[in-house]
Amino acid sequence: MSTVNTVDPAEVAKFEAMAAEWWDPSGKFKPLHMLNPCRLDYICTQIAAEFGRDLRADRPLAGLRLLDIGCGGGLLAEPMARLGADVVGADAAERNIPVARIHAEQSGLPIEYRHTTAEALAAAGERFDVVLNMEVVEHVADPLGYLTACHDLLKPGGLMVCSTLNRNLKSYMMAIVGAEQIMRWLPRGTHEWSKFITPDELYDLLRRAGLDPVDRKGMVFNPLGWSWSLSDRDLSVNYVTTSLRRA
Repeated sequence: MSTVNTVDPAEVAKFEAMAAEWWDPSGKFKPLHMLNPCRLDYICTQIAAEFGRDLRADRPLAGLRLLDIGCGGGLLAEPMARLGADVVGADAAERNIPVARIHAEQSGLPIEYRHTTAEALAAAGERFDVVLNMEVVEHVADPLGYLTACHDLLKPGGLMVCSTLNRNLKSYMMAIVGAEQIMRWLPRGTHEWSKFITPDELYDLLRRAGLDPVDRKGMVFNPLGWSWSLSDRDLSVNYVTTSLRRA
């Protein structure tokens, strides 16, 4: 079981400074609001396939315990709760938690939010059917230690969805020059290009953490339609993976 502290205080401070803007679709988290439908499509499809759920049902994720690690203001936790999952949202940035709690209460959703880390949850013996690990791994101090903690948080047969940013010239131009410097969707310095992880590197890290990667897809932005879509081939900037804990 992992006991390593992988939290990077400087990264946490960045997101604490933006906490109040989580639910403003035109604010600093506009990119996540735009990306959310694409992320949800992938997440729901993977969970439904692994656990034999019918997404046309009223509460297709009922009976599944789900952790959204690095939950921020709850942009993913809330739709998961609406689909019937028993949701825990966790974030190392303390100021995110009251924002998420208040919004969930206003939405009538029974989500349990905690100011904690993956390592602390794993050490406490918490276990989940599903772990959502979205746009977090590029912000931690020790990716392998962090992913090992995520492995420990899964029940045998559990599923983790992990998304991050590829590391190449295109991702630098899109995520840092484009999103931070030109479009100003995010404050400068939100991302460090050197911390981006290639798909092959992430697959290697997942395997070393004890997980079995079973799928990966790109999430591609269309500037003409101002929308995101999933791609089997284009993993050049944003991409998402699914892995399983076999035992």
